Amino acid sequence: MRRLRRRIEFFQGTLDSTSEISEARIFDTTLRDGEQSPRTSFSYEDKREIASILDDMRTHVIEAGFPVNSETEFEAVRDIADAASRSTVCGLARVVEKDVEAALDSGVDMVHVFASTSDVQLQDSMHATRQEALERSVEAVERVKEAGVTCMFSPMDATRTDEQFLTDIIEAVSEVGADWINIPDTVGVATPRRFYDMIETVCAHTDAEVDVHTHDDFGLAAANALSGYEAGATQSQVSINGIGERAGNAAYEEVVMALESLYDVDTGIDTARIAEVSRIIEEKSDITTPANKPIVGENAFSHESGIHAAGVIENSDTFEPGVMTPEMVGATRELVLGKHTGTHSVRERLEDAGFDPTDAEVREVTRMVKDRGAQKEQITFERLKEFARDVGVRREEVRI
Repeated sequence: MRRLRRRIEFFQGTLDSTSEISEARIFDTTLRDGEQSPRTSFSYEDKREIASILDDMRTHVIEAGFPVNSETEFEAVRDIADAASRSTVCGLARVVEKDVEAALDSGVDMVHVFASTSDVQLQDSMHATRQEALERSVEAVERVKEAGVTCMFSPMDATRTDEQFLTDIIEAVSEVGADWINIPDTVGVATPRRFYDMIETVCAHTDAEVDVHTHDDFGLAAANALSGYEAGATQSQVSINGIGERAGNAAYEEVVMALESLYDVDTGIDTARIAEVSRIIEEKSDITTPANKPIVGENAFSHESGIHAAGVIENSDTFEPGVMTPEMVGATRELVLGKHTGTHSVRERLEDAGFDPTDAEVREVTRMVKDRGAQKEQITFERLKEFARDVGVRREEVRI
C-alpha cells in the first residue's frame, strides 16, 4: 500500500521547503531497547507477533534482541531471523567474543556491536581504557565481517565522548569494514543543532552508512533523529510508541510520519498499520499511551472545541495537518462531545444518529451537552440521543 501524497497551502507558504532529506530508512528497536523499558518484558510469542507485523510493514531493520542474554532470547532472535521476508534482522552484541558469537550463531543478517566511548562510561561501566575499547571494537567488527555478516558499530554515549577519540574509533572500525556507524545519544542530552553538527562531522570521517539512535530524556528524540537525517544520516533507530530505557526512544510513528508528511520522503513503510501496531505494543508492554501522544494517542485526531469541530466538518485540513490524515495511519477521526462543543458538532452527531433537528433543538441539545460536560460527565453517543429524545427531536423519515 503506497502512502497518500498531499500538498496544502501550508507548504506553498511559510514552510515551503521539503528537500532537506532525500533518503530515510527505519531501524526498529522495539524488541531490544523498547523491551528495556522498566517493568516491560515481551514473551517469545510477543516478539514473534510484533516482528511479523514490523516485517509486513516493510520496516527496513528489526533489532530482534540481545542473543547472548538468555536461551529464550536467542531462540526468539533466531526464529525472527528465519521468518522475516522483507526486513533485515539484527542482533545486538557487546564487543565481547561470546556476545558476537551468539549473535552470529542466531543467524541474523546484521550484528550490531557496541562499546562505551565516553570517559565516564569507560571508567565506571566498561572498566576499560580508550585504547582497550578501540582494540576490542576493531576485533569485534573484524570477526563479524569475517563471518560475512553486515556489521553496525555503535560508540555508546557518543554525545558525551571526546570528539577526537570519537573520530579515531570511527575511523578505526571503518577501516576494517564496518558497514554502518550508529551514533547513539545514549542519555538524551543532544539538541537538534548540536546533533546536526556532530553527524555532519561523523559523515566526514567514514565511508560507512550513518545511523542515529536518540533518547527522549528532554523530549527531543524525534527532533534529533530528524536532525540526524538532515545532516547526512540515512537511518534512525526508533521504537513503537517511543518505549525504551528511561523516557524512551524516538517514536517510530512520529519519525516515520514526519518523514512522509513533512519532508515528503517515501520511506516505503505501510503507515496504515501504525495505529494497529501501536495498540499491540501498548497492550504487551503494559505502558499506557497518553491520550495526547502524537499520531497514535486517543486525542490525535479528536476535536471538541466548537470552532475546531465546525472547521473540520467543513474541511478537515482547517484544524488538522492536512498532509497527515487519520486514514494514513489506520486511525479514525472523532468529534468529542463536552463543555467546549459547538452546534455544528452536535448537529452532525444528531444527524448521524438519524435525527432531523431544528436549529432551536440543536441549540437546546448543545446547551445540555455543555452543561453536563462542565460537570465532567463523559457525553457518549447514547447520552446524546437521550438528550435529543428529552428535547423532542424527531427522527428523520425513513423512505423505502
